[in-house]
Amino acid sequence: MPITVLLVDDHELIRQGLRRALERNGFQVVAEAGTVADARRLAGLTRPQVVVTDVNLPDGTGIDLARTLRQADESIGIVVLTMYAGDDTLFAALESGASAFVSKAAPSDDVVAAARHAAVAPRSFTTRDLAGAMQRRAEPRGPVLSSREQEILVMLAEGLGVGPIARQLYISESTAKTHISRIYEKLGAANRAQAIMHAVRAGLLTPMSG
Repeated sequence: MPITVLLVDDHELIRQGLRRALERNGFQVVAEAGTVADARRLAGLTRPQVVVTDVNLPDGTGIDLARTLRQADESIGIVVLTMYAGDDTLFAALESGASAFVSKAAPSDDVVAAARHAAVAPRSFTTRDLAGAMQRRAEPRGPVLSSREQEILVMLAEGLGVGPIARQLYISESTAKTHISRIYEKLGAANRAQAIMHAVRAGLLTPMSG
């Protein structure tokens, strides 16, 4: 039996192209919709195994549609297509319960493969460069200080000047000044007070440090 598909996109030419690609590969397109409302109605009427939806729709988003469909049916496959395949949209698709996330710029074979995956493993999310997106999300977005710079930052917050810092760390005053200059640069600060304020906001210092 062919895998049944509901196509959701407000551009008829895109739906036609997707239909041809899917039907060439043994899928059966049972309905097409151009809005979230129509997609929900047709999904209830036709009970497709897979829904392939664009993100941007006239009355909502494919992310909202995916969330609604997933809440109603754990077994339905959901492929989210988007013109703007940024990490935020990718993670929104993942969190909505989608089965796959594909850029519209990708070859049609990628959409077909995603639809096959969605039919077989609807609750297993797949996308190109998922590992890279996860790594980018895990990386700190604020300034990154070295262990020595972090040490000096705490001393600055405690009110120590260049001389005492240099003596405590057994480094020259010129080296201490270099470290302090780098800290200011990384934090976008012009002086000690700004550096401490920015460090607290970035989570590099607790308010009690100052």
